This record gives sequence, C-alpha cells and structure tokens, in this order.
Amino acid sequence: MSTTPRRVPQGARHVRTEEPQTLEQPAWSADQASPDATFPPALVWADERVGAAKGLRFGLKKVFPDHWSFLLGEIAMWSLIILLITGTFLTLWFVPSMGHVVYDGSYVPLKGVGMSEAYASTLYISFEVKGGLLMRQLHHWSALFFVVGIALHAARVFFTGAFRKPREINWVIGVVLSLLAAIEGFAGYSLPDDLLSGTGIRAMNGFMMSAPVIGTWMTFFVFGGEFPGEVIIPRLYIAHVLLLPAIIVGLFVAHLSLVVIHKHTQYPGPGRTNDSVAGFPVMPVYAAKAGGYFFIVFGITALVSALVQINPVWVFGPYDPTQVTAGSQPDFYMWFSDGALRLLPGWMEFTIFDTVWSFNIFIGSLLLLPLVWLILGAYPFVEAWVTGDKREHHLLQRPHHAPVRTAIGAAGISMYIVLALASVNDILAIKLQLSINDLTILFRTLFFVLPVIVFFLVKRLCLSLQRHDREKVLHGWESGRVVRTPEGRFFEVHEPLDEYERWSLVQNEPPRPLAFDSQDSQGVRRPLGPGSGVRRALSTFFYKDSIPTVTPAELAAAHHHGEHDALDGPGEAAMIEQHGEAVSDIPGVGVSGHDENVEAGRHL
Repeated sequence: MSTTPRRVPQGARHVRTEEPQTLEQPAWSADQASPDATFPPALVWADERVGAAKGLRFGLKKVFPDHWSFLLGEIAMWSLIILLITGTFLTLWFVPSMGHVVYDGSYVPLKGVGMSEAYASTLYISFEVKGGLLMRQLHHWSALFFVVGIALHAARVFFTGAFRKPREINWVIGVVLSLLAAIEGFAGYSLPDDLLSGTGIRAMNGFMMSAPVIGTWMTFFVFGGEFPGEVIIPRLYIAHVLLLPAIIVGLFVAHLSLVVIHKHTQYPGPGRTNDSVAGFPVMPVYAAKAGGYFFIVFGITALVSALVQINPVWVFGPYDPTQVTAGSQPDFYMWFSDGALRLLPGWMEFTIFDTVWSFNIFIGSLLLLPLVWLILGAYPFVEAWVTGDKREHHLLQRPHHAPVRTAIGAAGISMYIVLALASVNDILAIKLQLSINDLTILFRTLFFVLPVIVFFLVKRLCLSLQRHDREKVLHGWESGRVVRTPEGRFFEVHEPLDEYERWSLVQNEPPRPLAFDSQDSQGVRRPLGPGSGVRRALSTFFYKDSIPTVTPAELAAAHHHGEHDALDGPGEAAMIEQHGEAVSDIPGVGVSGHDENVEAGRHL
C-alpha cells in the first residue's frame, strides 16, 4: 500500500516537522532609526489605510523654540480643555428653563422661595451633587484664566511684533477668539438666573434698546417679547454650550494649525534666522513639557477653585426685575464697557422726531465693544501700510526696538485701566470718602490725558533702553575697576561683551522711513496716491527718534581708541568707511580690541 506525501504550501515549512511549532511575532521596537525597527500594530493598520505615518512624522518632528513667554498662550489652551471637561459635567444637572418652581432643597434660607428652574438646578449642583460646587468654581475660574491667557498671549504677540507677515490672519483669528471668549463668558455667568446675573441680562437689554431705530425690534427678537420673557435662558444656554464652543474650538484648531504652517516665531540670537528655528521637537521634549504644564495649570486652577469663593449665587437670591444688587460689576474683561457707560455724559441722550436717541449708552456698549476688537484686528495691516514692510518676519523684536508700537500698546492699556477704575467709581467714592461727581470728572480727564502722558514716557523709556544697548555694545560691562594711564588719566575698565551676548543687542534692523520719490529711475513722474502724504507723515512719526544700531566701524573704533574715545553718534560714524557687514558677522572681536578681523574697519 503506497502513501502519497502531503502537499505543503510554500512558506509553511514548520508543519513538515513532527513537533508543532508556533510563529513568534516580533515585538515592536521604539528605535525608529533602526533599519529593523517595527511599529505597533495599531499604527501599521492606520498607516496602511489613511497614510498616518507621513502626518505623524511631520508633526512629531516639528521644532518649537523654548522661551517662557510662549507658555502664556498655553494657559488659554489648557484652560479651554478644563472648561470643556467641567462644562460637560455641569450640563448633566443644569436645567435651562425659566419655568417657575418653589425651592425645597437643602439650602434652608431659600426654602419655600419661588424661583426659576435654572436657579433651582444651580443650587442643586452647588449643595447636593457631590463635587458640584467644586466643578462650578473650576468652570468659572478656568473661564477667567482662559481670558487672562488670551490677553497675556495677545500682549506678547503685539509687543514683540509677532503679528507681522505672514501671521496677520492668525492675529485676526486670535482677536476673534478673544471677542468670542468675552461673549461666551457673559452667556455663561448669565445662566444661573440669580440676582447678579439677571442684572447683567437687564443691562444687555438696555444696551440693545439704545440702538437707533432698531433697538426695540432687536430686544423683542432676542427676548421673545417684553423683558425678561421666558426664552432668554434657553437661548443663552444653546449659545453657551453648543454654538460658541464649536466656533471657539474650530478657530483654536485653525490658530494652532497656522502656527505649525508658518513655523513658530523665536527671539533673535546666534543661529536663529528667518529661515531656521532653534528649539526642541514635539517628541519627546516639547510634548513632555506641554503635558507637565497642563498639570501645572490644572493644579493652580483647582487650588484657587477650592480655596477662593466665586459667584455664590445662593447669597444673591433669585432674579427679581424690581431689585438690583448694590455694587454689582461684570467680570474684569467687561470693566471697560461698564466704565465707559458711567463716564459718558447724560446730555448725549436727546429726542428727535419723537424718538429718544440714547448715545450715552449706545456709544459705551454696542459701539465700543466691536470698535475695540476692530481696531485690534486692523492694527497689523495699518502698521504694514505705514511702514511699507512687506517682508516675512519669523524673528521677534524686543519691545524697546519698536518704541512707537510699544508706546501705543501702553497707552491703550492705560485707557483700559482708567475705564476699569471708573466701573467702580461708586465703591471708590464710599471707601475713600470722596465725591462720586469729582471722581467721574477725574476719570473723564484721565481718559484723554493719561494715554498721551504714558505714550510719551514709554517711548522715551524705549529710546533710553536703545541708548543703553548701544553703550553696552561699544563700551561693554562696567567692571568697577579704575586704572591710571602713564599720562595720568583715570578711566574705568570695561569688560567687553562676548559675541553671543552682543548678537542679541545689534540684530535689530535700522529704521527706514518710507521715501516717496516723485520720479522713477528714468525721470518719469510717478503718480502718487491720495494718501501718500498721510502715509509719509505716519511713517516718519513711527520711525522718528530711533537710535541707530552699532555698525562694525563704530565697534572697531571703540575697541581701537578705548572706551572713552568710542564713537557715540551717527555723525562721527559717517566719517568712517563702512564695509556693509553686520556687527554680528565679526564675532572674533577680542577682549583686547586688536583682533585681525576688524583691522580693515579702522580708518581714521
């Protein structure tokens, strides 16, 4: 009897042996640089279907510079994450309804009091849901930190010139985000329907009523009839938990995507140019830092939320249109609007054709709010038009290297401070025992005078810092050691800067005001636009009084003649032949001042 051998498929030789064998899957290797590296099956599966490897490789190798000021924007990002988590928790118990109920919860002082379902559910979350009060406090404090993070990040971007080309669109997105954050905050603290939030909604109703012609119709549309109506809380709830968060998250993703596309800005220094970024890749360094920073932000927010009470709605009681809380103010990001309402004079309300025109309310609310954010959004384009700078910028400026821009920002902050103080003029009058009328007149005066004073002082301070940098580059550090020369003269010995420290002091570009030539190179008259004169004047104003950067010849003369004979002004520098090289291009300038690399620049 003959037997036919089994046919074994190719690649299955292990079945030929008598003893069964098992195939061992090689463990994946984290060493992706190795030619024999293997990857987790989940990543392999995803890459085979959606090509995830290319995107991951691009994202994980992205380099981010390392500087503490870049973490200001991350405060807003991580606060937004906390907001989404805590807000999801609160929606499980909050009832967005103005239906009338009689309270019968655990807070004894309000037992038997009539209130809306929204207010009753807020009390239920605060006193009966485990961890509910902490979640409410986390949500409110993280909302404030979110706005603070956006404000600090915007200030850093503004004062360092990070909004310049190609990042104007990203600046506009950030400005819109800050506006939506303020609106989202107002909608959020209006939801509990307590006496304080109801007062805020009542103020919003007055703002809309002040709109010329359409004010009444606008109010009826939003409130569904006469104030307060029964639909404002449900509508604010939909806007707060659905509409605005979706837009904010979408804009946040777009904002971060443009940061990756444009590459991150960086402060100037050796090896840092507009074509390169010096920093750490996302994996593993930056991801570890960002993850650790999230826990820092979350820990501080949780600590503040656990120890510092905010928005105790049970103290205010339910909203009653016939009452108003004494000393009520909105959150800090709306102080300037409240202060403007208190400073605008009453004579701005008048009647024409049997219609009341309340410009004393309209200007401080419906006009001021969009105007502030419109000015912020338009500033990068206005500065580019004034300076004529159309180049790409990936290196940041020190604030004192742009004195006019820094002075403008400081003047704007001073205006906000005046309006913020004006929003508590009644409390200041009581605490300081002053006349509220005198305080109002004082704040009205300061609103126009203080920004001018701040602009002048900040600009002079920036110019002084530029002169200090110039002196430091030319003379070095003061050592405190006095030396007597053979001729009997005394001078203090200065220690020169090393090339790395000097680099950051001389990298700023010299100011170049726009020059409008009436003729081109062929002698043909060039047509000038109607705004050329205004643009020329603004360009001159923007660059006026700037201190010129130290040139190689000036640095060479300072080292050749000694600190006491250094050239201090552009007039003397003009007498020295310039070779067109930057000071940072001659890093070999030695301590003694006799380096061979700068001998060519010493012509007396």
